[in-house]
Amino acid sequence: MDLSLPTPSDFPAFPFATPYPIQVQLMQHLYSSIENKKVTIVESPTGTGKTLSLLCASLTWLTDERNRAKKGILDALGTETEAGRDWVLAQTRTRRARELEDEERDYETRLQEARKREQAMKKRAHGRVTKRPKVAEDQQSDDPDDAFLPDTAPEDNISPEVRVMEKGITKNSFFDQEEEPTCTKIYYASRTHSQLSQILPELRRLKLSPMNESSDRTSDCAPGTSRKRSAPEDNEETPVAYTRTVALASRKQLCINDKVRTKNKDIDEGCRELLEEKGDKRCQYLPPLGEEERMLDFRDQILSAPKDIEDLASVGRLANTCPYFGSRRAIPQAEVRFLNLPTDPLNSMQLVTLPYNLLIQKTAREALGIDLTNQVVIVDEAHNLIPTLLSLSTCRLSSSLLALSLSQVSVYVNKFRARLSGHNLVRLKWLILYLEALKKFAEDWQLKKAKEQVITVAELQEKLGRQAASINLLEVERYLRDSKIARKIAGYAIKEAENETDPKLRPRRGAVPPLHTVEAFLLSLTAANEDGRLTLSLSRTTSGKEEVEMKYQLLNPAPPFLEVIESARSVILAGGTMSPIPDVINQLFSYLPSDRITSFSCGHIIPENNLQAVVVGKSPRGGELEFKADKQKDEGVIAELGQILLNFAALIPKGMVVFFPSYSFLNTAKAVWQKSGAIARFEAKKKVFFEPEQASQVEQILQEYASVIQQSDLTDKPKGALLFAVIGAKLSEGINFADDLARAVVVVGLPFANLGSAELRERMKYVNQLEKQRGSQRPAGQKDAAGELYENMCMNAVNQSIGRAIRHQNDWASLILLDKRYGSPSIRKKLPQWIGGRLLVSDGFGKAIRELALFYKNKKIL
Repeated sequence: MDLSLPTPSDFPAFPFATPYPIQVQLMQHLYSSIENKKVTIVESPTGTGKTLSLLCASLTWLTDERNRAKKGILDALGTETEAGRDWVLAQTRTRRARELEDEERDYETRLQEARKREQAMKKRAHGRVTKRPKVAEDQQSDDPDDAFLPDTAPEDNISPEVRVMEKGITKNSFFDQEEEPTCTKIYYASRTHSQLSQILPELRRLKLSPMNESSDRTSDCAPGTSRKRSAPEDNEETPVAYTRTVALASRKQLCINDKVRTKNKDIDEGCRELLEEKGDKRCQYLPPLGEEERMLDFRDQILSAPKDIEDLASVGRLANTCPYFGSRRAIPQAEVRFLNLPTDPLNSMQLVTLPYNLLIQKTAREALGIDLTNQVVIVDEAHNLIPTLLSLSTCRLSSSLLALSLSQVSVYVNKFRARLSGHNLVRLKWLILYLEALKKFAEDWQLKKAKEQVITVAELQEKLGRQAASINLLEVERYLRDSKIARKIAGYAIKEAENETDPKLRPRRGAVPPLHTVEAFLLSLTAANEDGRLTLSLSRTTSGKEEVEMKYQLLNPAPPFLEVIESARSVILAGGTMSPIPDVINQLFSYLPSDRITSFSCGHIIPENNLQAVVVGKSPRGGELEFKADKQKDEGVIAELGQILLNFAALIPKGMVVFFPSYSFLNTAKAVWQKSGAIARFEAKKKVFFEPEQASQVEQILQEYASVIQQSDLTDKPKGALLFAVIGAKLSEGINFADDLARAVVVVGLPFANLGSAELRERMKYVNQLEKQRGSQRPAGQKDAAGELYENMCMNAVNQSIGRAIRHQNDWASLILLDKRYGSPSIRKKLPQWIGGRLLVSDGFGKAIRELALFYKNKKIL
């Protein structure tokens, strides 16, 4: 029997009466991609309801999938044809349905009780003094140095519940008391926790439960539609939540132990230290052995209502229980239920939100107990995925840290040699031998006075010598990971240095053990293949001393993502701007058959006349505008640019944002304009702001910028504000310049990367070699793979800056591309597809000014 799911024509869970046609098309594409096990790349501009569409389509498919599974089971039962079996089948179905209803009712009751406990705790919070739970003291060894000996077997010194929480295993522990359900989940990943926090409000909008906010709500997602929910009366009970989700985060976001969160400690290391402590020194927020019920109760509180990261931390403090481990405990039972469906667990849906790194890194997934087999993976803000994959695969090791690690290991082995087993001693000697060879190699390279060099891992192994090259690094790295010897060695080094008079030489408690960095570096070398490179360079320490830095980087972003693709049922990469999409496919999915990859690019929901896109390739004097690197220090070019921007400022109302390709170019222009008086002329038109180089100052600058624009109607001058920013910096992504905050976005030049970088040159060389290995042929005159990569890197950054202006259906703005190169066919095809036919390549500066004036006149501004 064919049980394939047809793509629906409508989506009842969508919260507004009439979705836009492009929203329906997007949801249908997503549904079909999941059903047909596709990898798809989706481009949906801001304002088109991307997050809402992603959630609605994926959760709709998931409920249909559960119903299909149930139908398959019942159809299998229905194949019995023996006489007298019909009544048995009917009784079996009835009994099973009753059992499932009872199980679900019991679970809902538990969640309801958890909600009541949470409300009661909040009421008592102000008047309650939290008491630290008592923990039985363990017997201490007579020899204090015993604490620094390696484990006789991996993790023998860690209590069972800690081992379960750290590794996600449940065998042979009291955590087996309750069997956890397993079912298909949706893993929704984004780059930052602030981006993930935006999912919860969108989830509440869906017609999933009566937990949506009790207020009038009108959305710009669909014109003329609104949803109203009346608030419950005082004597009414809060509606039961049907939404079960869990948000995963790192210790940095969820740790509630103030002693661990002190600035002089690494939170991960501080947490692990407390987990291994005994008695009263152990973390007070981790339930001790025998108090499993406390963690289960806390898990139910997490699942009782949707919570973001801040909510989890708050509830953890109220419950006096660690939200980091509590959220991990909730993963198996995180689910979402649609209204009016049978109370069959087959109809439940599960949603887990998590940042990129927890999804991408295999070690993080294993620690969380995440199995992506046949699961649905959604990666939002996916334009950052390739840089994130490359960044997470990068590892640095300085010669000073290498020397410190070698010293600590050598001292440790000399101290405990007589007490170390043969297994431990052999592997630590291997480690010392390898680190000595690596240290000598770095010292010899430094003597050559080379500025920078890129080598392969095979070349490194050859240079280390025959003895070091014969060492089984996989075995050494596995030993370091399993034995957790790095913390033992660091702990002993701290103990030995307690009497050190110079505080600068005293190891810091709670700091990352130096050997951890060495371990990560060795892991990179063991996992290396032809895709990896090692860059050697000289840097300076804080004291001004020169040292060697060895940096491993992966040139190919595909391998770290390969296991996700091979395991998951379907993978969705979504972003406001994913162009150029062929570049994403080429870098991440070149090994996949073409019939498994799809893409979808939404048009914009704004009216055609709400967006003006203009390429300005000529100056007022008729010269060509081309802001290449060699012209960015030319005072004449910068002076002319200032006059062009002044002409724009006279036409553009309210807010105007100008993006430069680099801080260097912006700072040079700022200095030239201050000297010539151009800044004062800008100020006569608009209040001038510059993007700060310190992240802590961004919020203040944005507030002042917005305040000036809001008050511009109350004063004669200046009329609005002018903000100078940098492509790829703090203001080019994640900032909402809606409405009057940006009636124009001007992009000056193209932000091509520095070809002087040895790492970039190596990556460009690599992609050319890879293309030759694949036997790909390019038409005559077309850029090679390296040229395409170089251009795509530039346009990815430009497209993010362009997307800052149009933020919703009724917004309008001009996009002004100030460089003749934007008019070339190769660049134009890599602009966002939602610009479409709106792009005008002006053949003169005067025509561009006239087009701008007409655009703003039509908006009844002039």
